[in-house]
Amino acid sequence: MRTRNATLAALAVASLTLAGCSSGGSDDPTPDDSAAPTTGTSEPATAQECLPVPGEQLVVLEDDMMLQNSDNIIPALNADVATDDVLAALDAVSAALDTEGLIELNKAVDIDRQTSEEVAEAWVDEAGISVEETGDGSSITVGAANFTENITLAEIYAEILDDAGYETEVREIGNRETYLPALTSGEIDIVPEYAATFAEFLDGDIDNVVASGDIAETVAALEPLAEEQGLVVGAAADAQDQNAFAVTQGFVDAYGVTTLSELAESCGPIVLGGPPECPERPFCQPGLESTYGLEVAEFRALDAGGPLSKTAITTGEVAVGLVFSSDGALAAS
Repeated sequence: MRTRNATLAALAVASLTLAGCSSGGSDDPTPDDSAAPTTGTSEPATAQECLPVPGEQLVVLEDDMMLQNSDNIIPALNADVATDDVLAALDAVSAALDTEGLIELNKAVDIDRQTSEEVAEAWVDEAGISVEETGDGSSITVGAANFTENITLAEIYAEILDDAGYETEVREIGNRETYLPALTSGEIDIVPEYAATFAEFLDGDIDNVVASGDIAETVAALEPLAEEQGLVVGAAADAQDQNAFAVTQGFVDAYGVTTLSELAESCGPIVLGGPPECPERPFCQPGLESTYGLEVAEFRALDAGGPLSKTAITTGEVAVGLVFSSDGALAAS
């Protein structure tokens, strides 16, 4: 039997009306070959002006040079509960979970207003994950941070451990500063974590960067840090929840860019939106400029991947905005 005391929150995302825009001073928002400036064979062509293109569908541009650290979903366990059977069950979840699937999970809860428990049960059934029932009926408490994605992941862990023969409870704890002591003390047994952020948190030295954009390197740095705390980490999923930069589908169609490298190569200075601290944070505007060579004509202070940023992108206030890579608003309409 399972018990739960998590309080779930759901967010609604408003539909936005499309507005027209121009590109490169033309009335036509879609550039063609004639719109790209040319200077003759002896001089390189300059990048086109890529103005915002309003539209409802958000699209994340691929971080092809790995500016962001690898915040892949990874189970963190108290060492006392980290048996081979428990790890095998959780690793089966990681093997089946990718970012697209995580986006759909978040959409189901945050936009479609289903409960995390309902969504978790449906996902486990649809994923077709099969685990041996090797558990002895002992109790396992899965902790969760106080936001819906993490609660849904905790419910998925509990579902699969139920199938493996354990009696599970999902308990919403709070932020990392609150649930980590509960995990190390054994008050809770398992928590869904985010590899890069967890590694940096455990390291604790802001001047010593231990995570990277390579998930294998990040996990290799994380494992000994977890061991020092009496913890074990399982296999990392392909699913990631990390900073990402989004445009509209109309922008992708108009300018033919799908990666941040292509954006920097194809477009002149752009209007960027994000949290107020973005111009000073290395993974935000300075990283886009130093890693990709992107030129920012104007920065607009909005929020950290929230409704202000998403609305600014879809209405054409900014061309590019910071979002979270697993946001339910990224689900294809």
